[in-house]
Amino acid sequence: MKFSLIAAVVLLALAQGSFAQDTADLEKLGQYLEDMKNKMVLDLTEMIRTHDLANQATSFVNDRKTQLEPLVAHIQEQLQTVASNAEAQIKPLAANVQAQFQPQIDSFQQQMEAIFQQLTRPAAPIED
Repeated sequence: MKFSLIAAVVLLALAQGSFAQDTADLEKLGQYLEDMKNKMVLDLTEMIRTHDLANQATSFVNDRKTQLEPLVAHIQEQLQTVASNAEAQIKPLAANVQAQFQPQIDSFQQQMEAIFQQLTRPAAPIED
């Protein structure tokens, strides 16, 4: 269960890194995650050798949770920053696109209304 949490944190870290980090910071984060993975493998191997797996598993999970909480909070803050920056960039673009297409939309609406009025107007009788 905690491995899925760690995997989610890794994915968030990679996603965050692709938006807000330069390559040096991304390499540091990748190295940190690789070191953490290696340490967890060693810790799990050591726990398997002992008999008190349940207590050690609980202790291991709690320790990792404590270690990962600041990282998750940091990633969430940076993702919020990236999201707000993206929103700030997209809003003017959306307004610009809407301003460009609004005259065409209005013209199309007027044409449709004219066609609808012609269709709903009573037809003139055909004279021979």
